[in-house]
Amino acid sequence: MRYDGPTQLYIDGEWTDAADGSTLETLDPATEETYATVACATAEDASRAVAAADAAAERGSEWRTTAPSDRGEFLRAMADEIEAMADEITLVESHDNGKTPFEAGLDVDMVVDTFRYYAGWTDKLTGETIPVPGDRLDYTLQEPLGVTAHIAPWNYPFQLAGRSLAPALACGNTAVLKPSNTTPLSALYYAKAAEAAGLPDGVLNVIPGTGSEVGSALVDEPAVDHVAFTGSTGVGKHIMSQAADNVTGVTLELGGKGPNIVFPDANLEAASKGVHYGIFMNCGQMCWAGSRLLVHEDVHDEVVDRVVQRAEATPLGSGIDDDGRMGPAVSESHRDDVLEYIQLGVDEGATVAAGGGVPEDTDQGYFIEPTVFTDVTNDMQIAREEIFGPVLSVIEFSEFEEALEIANDSPFGLSAGVWTNDINKAHAAASRLDYGMISVNEYPQTFPQTPFGGYKESGLGREQGTEAIKEYTQAKNVNVNLDLDAQ
Repeated sequence: MRYDGPTQLYIDGEWTDAADGSTLETLDPATEETYATVACATAEDASRAVAAADAAAERGSEWRTTAPSDRGEFLRAMADEIEAMADEITLVESHDNGKTPFEAGLDVDMVVDTFRYYAGWTDKLTGETIPVPGDRLDYTLQEPLGVTAHIAPWNYPFQLAGRSLAPALACGNTAVLKPSNTTPLSALYYAKAAEAAGLPDGVLNVIPGTGSEVGSALVDEPAVDHVAFTGSTGVGKHIMSQAADNVTGVTLELGGKGPNIVFPDANLEAASKGVHYGIFMNCGQMCWAGSRLLVHEDVHDEVVDRVVQRAEATPLGSGIDDDGRMGPAVSESHRDDVLEYIQLGVDEGATVAAGGGVPEDTDQGYFIEPTVFTDVTNDMQIAREEIFGPVLSVIEFSEFEEALEIANDSPFGLSAGVWTNDINKAHAAASRLDYGMISVNEYPQTFPQTPFGGYKESGLGREQGTEAIKEYTQAKNVNVNLDLDAQ
C-alpha cells in the first residue's frame, strides 16, 4: 500500500515544495518497502517558516489580537479535524513508524484529548496583583513567548508533536514543527487540521527535514523564542548549548532507564502485566520505558516466570496487523543497534531468559524478539544505558533501601514504577525516587493534565498539564505609581 496523503511542506498557509526540490523516502519498517516520498526541507525553508511564524506572532497580528476564547475555538476545531481523520492518521502512523493500529490509535486519541484540554486554558491565562509598598498598583501579565520551534522524535511522531503544539498555540504562540525525517508523515496532518480549522496563515508551519540541517537551522534562528525537543540526551545537550547563543529557552524531554520495583506484597499478576506493557509496547522504543525490573528476592522467580511467559507469548505483527501486539523497530539501523546491546548483555554475563534475537519465522521487517535478561547487576551497560528497544533487565534486591538505591543509581530520572499493596510503602518510595514521574500499581501512565518530564539527564522543563503553560508564557510585571502629587 502506498501513501496518498500530504507530501509537501506547509509554510505560511501554503503547501509548497522544498526550496531546492529535495525529497526524502520513508520505509515501512514491517515490509522494508518504500511507503512515501515527501518534500525534504532545507535551511532556507526553515528560515521561510520562521519568518512566517514571526510575522504571525507580532503584536497587532490577527493571531495576537484573537480573543482568548476564540483561540480556544481554533484548538477545538483542530481537535475535531484530527478526530475526523483519526483512522487515516492511525493507518499512516502504522506504516510510517511500525506501530500496531492499537498503539497508533491511542496516540491519536491522546492528541485529540490534549488539544481539547488546552483549548480550555486559553481564557484562563490570568496575571495577578501584587501588594507593594506605597501608593502603587503592581500587577503581572502572562504573555506568549512568540515563535516556538518543535523538533519531534520518531518513536511517537504524532502524539509528542501535539503534546507541545497544543499548549504553545493555546498560549498565543506561533509554531514551526519539524518531524523526524524517519517518520515525517503524520505531522503533516497537523497542517491539514490547521488549514481546515481556519488558523491564520503562519501560525502553524510544518517542515519535514533532517535534524542536522533543518533542526539546527531552527535552533540557530534569532527569531525563535523557544525550542521544544524530544529525543536523545546527547542531541538534547547539543541543542541546549546551541540555543544558548541566542539565549533561547528550551524544553528538553530526553532519555530514560525507568525502574519498575516489585515488592513481595504486590499483586504479582498485575505487576507482571504492567512490566510487560511498560517495556514491550511500541517495541520498547520509549523514553519512559520500564527497562529495569527490580524485583524482591522472595518473589523473584515467580515474577520472572510470569514476565517470561508473557514475553514469549507476545504476537509480533506488522504495522497494520491487528493480531500483532508488538510491531517492528523503526529502521534496520535501529534494530541492529538493539541487537548489539543484546549481545553486549550476553558478553557482560547476563542470562537470556526470553528472546535474544530476530524471530526465526520472520522473513521481512525489522522485528526483534521481546527479550528478558536475568542475572543483571546495575553496573552493566544494559542496566545503565538507554537501549530504546524491547529489552528488559531484571535485577534482584533484598531490602526496601536497597531497591531505592539501585533505582536512583542512574544518570536518568524520567519515570519509575512501584508495585505494592502497602500504601505507606508506596508513598515512601515515591517521595524518595529521583524521577519526575512515579506510577503506583500501573505502568506507564500519563494524561494531558499531568506534567511529563524528568530529573537529571532525562530533561529540562515539563510538557503537559499546567506546567506546560509556564513553559510557553512569560510574566510581565507592571508597576503604577498612583501618588500623582508626589511626582
